[in-house]
Amino acid sequence: MRVLAIEDDALNRRVVRDMLSVAGVAMDEAASAETGLAMIDADDFDVVLMDLRMPGMDGLEAIDRIRARGDAKDNLPIVVITADAAVDLRSRCLAHGADELLLKPVAMEELFDAIGRVVAARGGRAGLVV
Repeated sequence: MRVLAIEDDALNRRVVRDMLSVAGVAMDEAASAETGLAMIDADDFDVVLMDLRMPGMDGLEAIDRIRARGDAKDNLPIVVITADAAVDLRSRCLAHGADELLLKPVAMEELFDAIGRVVAARGGRAGLVV
């Protein structure tokens, strides 16, 4: 499984990378939405983990751009991981095309379950085990 984490905070990326390593999953990292979109252009991933609040382009705009691609990558499963707990956040994320929303701090089992669900729902192969 190929995972791309688009997250501006290095510590948050490390926490997720460490969780995924328990399941033997390597994670590619992008410190900005712009870099993450370029990585999606250049390579294939099974799922994207997307932060919302980043300098420059935010996560919702990045999701909009992924969903508007007009190619097979516009179906890429996207799990938003954010510390933002706004009341209407889940509905806004889903309206932009996110598949799932997790609030920080994320538990490993919660992360693995969400990845498995969204990858399977989009027709990919799941396979993370805690």
